[in-house]
Formats: sequence, C-alpha cells, structure tokens
Amino acid sequence: MKPSRNTLAVALLAALAAPAAHAEVAIDVIHDSEVSFEGLIQADYNWFDSDVANLNGDVPDGLDSDQELRRAEIVLKGKGPGNVDWVVGYDAKADKWLDVNAKYKLGGDSNHYLQLGQFKQPNSLEELSSTKNNDFIAKASITNTLAVARRLGGAYSYGTNDWSLTASYFGRELTRNLAHGSGYGLRGTWAPINQGGNVLHLGVSYVDMDTDADTVRLRARPLADLAGVRLVDTGSTGILNADRMSVIGLEGMYATGPFKLQGEYMKAQVYRYATGVATQPADAYDADGFYVQGVWNLTGEKFGYKAGVPTTPLPDNPGSGMWQLALRYDRLDLNDGYLAPGATPTAAPVVRGVLGGEQSSITAGVNWYWRSNFKFMLNYVKVDSSRYISSARADVDDDPSIVEARVQFYW
Repeated sequence: MKPSRNTLAVALLAALAAPAAHAEVAIDVIHDSEVSFEGLIQADYNWFDSDVANLNGDVPDGLDSDQELRRAEIVLKGKGPGNVDWVVGYDAKADKWLDVNAKYKLGGDSNHYLQLGQFKQPNSLEELSSTKNNDFIAKASITNTLAVARRLGGAYSYGTNDWSLTASYFGRELTRNLAHGSGYGLRGTWAPINQGGNVLHLGVSYVDMDTDADTVRLRARPLADLAGVRLVDTGSTGILNADRMSVIGLEGMYATGPFKLQGEYMKAQVYRYATGVATQPADAYDADGFYVQGVWNLTGEKFGYKAGVPTTPLPDNPGSGMWQLALRYDRLDLNDGYLAPGATPTAAPVVRGVLGGEQSSITAGVNWYWRSNFKFMLNYVKVDSSRYISSARADVDDDPSIVEARVQFYW
C-alpha cells in the first residue's frame, strides 16, 4: 500500500514545525519515560546517461531523469523507566516500520544489554551507521544486496567503546510481505586505536538464515536508488533448491581528524540440495564484493566513534556549514558458473551454475551539512557492468553514468 498524500504532508509539516536543533525534540515524561521525537525527510533527483538498458525503464515517460521523496521517517524514543530504552520508528514514504524495540541494560554500571523487537542485525558497518549521515546517496552494492537490515528478534551485546560482541536471533521483518527467513547473526568489533580523534576500527560479522521459499534472488541497482532496472541479477526465477544462505563480513575504518577511510568485504554462500536438474546443481553458490571509500571534511571537523560505528560531527561554524569531499570504489560479483557448449555447433551455450554478472563503479561526491538540520548531497557515478544475456548468447557490457542529488532535513 502506498502512503497517502495526507500522511506525507503531516510528516513534512511535523518536520518543518520542529525547532532548529540537531537533537531530538523532547515531548514529555510519561510513566517515568523521557519521550522525545525525531524525524528525517529526504528528497532525491537522479539523472541517467544510460548505455544499454534504460535506467528509468520503470517509468514509461521517455525521460532520462527521476525524482522522488526518498524517506519520510518519524521516530519516537523513550529513556526509562529504569534501565530500559525504547524506540518506535515508521517511514511514511516506504509505508514500513523502522526500529521498533526495547533495550534493557543489565545493572546500573553493566555493559551487558538485551534487546527485543525489530532492529538492525549485527552485520555491515555501513548498514549499522546512521542513515542521515550516509557518506553517499546510495549505499554500496554489497550493503544493499548482501547485508541483513532490520528484522524482528532478540539480541545480546556486551562491550565498551573500544570493543563489542553482539549475538542475535531473528525472524521476518515487522512489516508484512517484506524480508523473511529466520536466522542468527554475530558481530565482533575492536578499536586498538581510539583516542585524541584517531580511531582504528576492525570488525567481523557472520549471518546465517533460512531461505524460507527455497529460492534466493540477488541483484543490485547501478548505485542509484531511483534506477528502475538492475544491471546484475541472478534471474527472475532465483537460485533454485536453496536451503540456507550465510554472509561473512570483514570491515575496517581509520579516522584521523577530518579524514576517514572505510572499507568492507562480504561473501555470501547459498547452500543447496540436489533436484536432478543439470543447470541447478547441489553445489553451493558463492557471491562476493567490496567497497573502499574516503571522506574528507574540508572545514576541519573531526570524525567520532561510538558503539562500533563512526559518527559524523556537526559543523563547527553552523552558518557556513561543514563541507565534505568523498570518493568510493565499489565492486559486486554475482557470477558463479560457466558456459558449456550446446547440443549442436549452432545451438546456444548452456549456463552451468549462475551467471548473475559483475558490476564495479566509482562514485565522487560533495556533501554540505548546513547548520544543525540540513544536508545537501551531489554524487557522480560511473558504472562498469557485464552480464551474460541468453538472447544475445554473449556477455553484454552496460556502462552508464549517473548524476544524483539529495536534499535532507532532519532533527
């Protein structure tokens, strides 16, 4: 169901009525719980210089651009009673629940936490970082394709600001007809350097989950959230006879003063059972990818670090704001198979395994954080992709360029 115009209007008016402060808006103390209100409004514009596929293909208007309200998030938070913190979040644009959970601190000075409800699972440094402070308009391909985001479940965590261990068990997403498949996740982080504005972060994560429908489909947009097609895709029928899927992630981040270097590698493995179909063997299917990115605060603000993720500072001078330059290299490989000769010399070759394609990209961006509530982003993306197309009997290269812009208001 699409959100009504009235729903989006109410969300926007609530945002504009909020005072100009970065922190959440305090509402009241209700039953010993300090209740506050947060929000995020994002509007995106994408211009496509398509190569082979029409990146605006889902809109039959002949245009080479698209614009859309990307997010309209409303979040209520509470501190208390006692050692309990809770949150209820909803995205009116996507018509889905966000974080809806309660977190309990075991003991007054304890570093042990229990969390129940819907929350981001313990994997992916980029996925766990705050959406309002994304370094680029579109998240990396591995984050959108292989990372597990919000699910209903329970988690236990223990650690300090220098290290952490988290274990979770999860089921489906709270909103109906979205992500499903039960599983578990583990993540450990360590910051051997964490003082004086210098941070070195290392992390490893592992997620294992049931495919639920015995099929898995992996695909990725060309680093543009409004693109109507995916240039790499394991196919509309998915990876058949799939039993379970696991994803291992390695992450690293080094921040020194106004500069941050960050990267992640993920490898997914789909465990399969035999069906007797030659083109869908019982062999496991593997996919992997990585990204490396750097961000420089031109105005000198220093990056921070909290709970195993980097934090973005507010502008030192709110009137002129904080300027950032960002550069990212991104790669995703969905190929795990080969072409076998056809039955006759003129027959089409037969795909053994899965040939979902390969995609790499370079993204250059400039961000402007103005005052405490506004952010403006401009990205240029150059994509290089290749995928076997059965109708062409060959690998088809598709190398588009994209210009992306975002306006954001948050409190």
